[in-house]
Amino acid sequence: MFSFRGLEITVLFLLFTGISFAQQTTVIHLEQSHSAIRRESMPDVQIIFGNLEAGQQVRFRHDGAIMYCDSAHVRGRDNTFNAFGNVRIIEGDSIFIYGDYLFYDGNTRIARLRRNVRMLHNNSILTTDSLNYDRDRDLAYYWTGGKLQDGENTLTSVWGQYSPNTNQAVFRNNVRLVNESMRMYSDTLRYNTETGIADIVGFTHIIHNDETNIFSTKGWHNTETEQSMLFNRSLIVHTDGRTVTGDTLFYDRQNHFVEGFSNVEMNDTIQQVTLLGHYVFFDELREFGFATDSALFIDWSDDDRLYLHADTLHLSKDSIYDVLRALHNVRFFRVDIQGASDSLVYSSRDSIAIMFGQPVVWSGENQLSGEVIRGYVANETLERIHIPRGAFVIQQVDDYHFNQISGNELTAFIHDGELRRVEVSGSAETIYYPVDDADSTIIGVNKTQSSHVNMFFVEQQIERIVLTVASSGTMYPLGELSGEELFLSGFFWIEEQQPRKPEDVFFRFSGNRHASSILRFRSAAIPQETADDGEQVPVRNVRPQPNR
Repeated sequence: MFSFRGLEITVLFLLFTGISFAQQTTVIHLEQSHSAIRRESMPDVQIIFGNLEAGQQVRFRHDGAIMYCDSAHVRGRDNTFNAFGNVRIIEGDSIFIYGDYLFYDGNTRIARLRRNVRMLHNNSILTTDSLNYDRDRDLAYYWTGGKLQDGENTLTSVWGQYSPNTNQAVFRNNVRLVNESMRMYSDTLRYNTETGIADIVGFTHIIHNDETNIFSTKGWHNTETEQSMLFNRSLIVHTDGRTVTGDTLFYDRQNHFVEGFSNVEMNDTIQQVTLLGHYVFFDELREFGFATDSALFIDWSDDDRLYLHADTLHLSKDSIYDVLRALHNVRFFRVDIQGASDSLVYSSRDSIAIMFGQPVVWSGENQLSGEVIRGYVANETLERIHIPRGAFVIQQVDDYHFNQISGNELTAFIHDGELRRVEVSGSAETIYYPVDDADSTIIGVNKTQSSHVNMFFVEQQIERIVLTVASSGTMYPLGELSGEELFLSGFFWIEEQQPRKPEDVFFRFSGNRHASSILRFRSAAIPQETADDGEQVPVRNVRPQPNR
């Protein structure tokens, strides 16, 4: 064994001369050491020491990187070395790596660091027990657990890799990203330390302040702006009972709004309502929701669900009261009542639903219409319908005969989902077909005029009509009247437009609702078809109803 010592070796020299390496590789240079020894048991190894008392370490340089250690084993023939104690790697002015042990291969430019490893790059700190840094591929990776700290964010995982040049990191297995306001759990995650954006590439669960939960398998989340773009039927759940799911969701937590695109479903489990559409927007602060493109509102607070469709649906809060606005081509279905109009407004302040624009309501086989229709709700059940102007009630007796009542104002009373009584006041007129109880044949035609009429119903059929004393009327034999004489002014019958099931609310009818009435009934003999008979045209993407 032999040894040599010097005060300081600062002259650059080749570790071993006359040795050729593979093409495009460069030799590791020793820039600084204090002493070196060679042992017979390790003839190919040169052991180099620094001067620890003087604070001087061994220093190597290779392709722009400087590496420090307390001591090293150098294998010149292999162009490699093992470094021990207080290991440091400095590359450029932004990459600093620390550890207790390093094996560096000058041919592959791979650094393998072990125990107490830290990698610093700009504002990011990566800590682990075992780290390999591939300088050629610009990748640092670990597989025994590690942590990346980036400003306010801390990411941990079993496996991870980081690219200093692109600032891009990839994490797998038990991934966790946390900061003061959020926790994110995932099986796979990509993260950019410069932008603070996490790319969701596997099942991910995000928790915001224990108030909002996000579940997604694809998308991205900006940890600085707290904005998320989510794909693949992602789900947002709020602790106040609201949930939103859709093919694509954009959630801005700081500005408190969510936008959904394609097959969006927003549920409120407290109010027990659902808002659906191919575009849905909800403002959490103003508690304002908006849906369009196959928009559908479902109230499932009662056993008999309400399904309401319109071109545009608005949900909002007026102080503490809920308000629903349905605009254009409104149609709704419930087992006990159905309706259609151009627009509808409902407020929980007074529990009144108001229908505008050729409104029509069906209760059983009874059709009610007017200029405006008001529905009064109590205990989530429709109790009364009020038509202040142009009231008209029709009930079909057979293919060409209809019981009719019209007047200035109408109030209909409903009990247990059935029409029980109708009051009409002001220029009240009726056409009524009495039926023989024995064989259900029509006895004749009763036409009356009165200032006030009460019509009573049993099982949705007219039982009797009560007129005021000051009234006039005539009972005609069946067949004596014909044509226009069998219809009150303003008659229209649109049974084909009545929604019979939830999916029917998506059907549209061409032309004016009243003009498309089946006017053939005005002929007492042969029905005459009109040019515009109200052809059904299904709206695209009639959606299935969500399960409850």
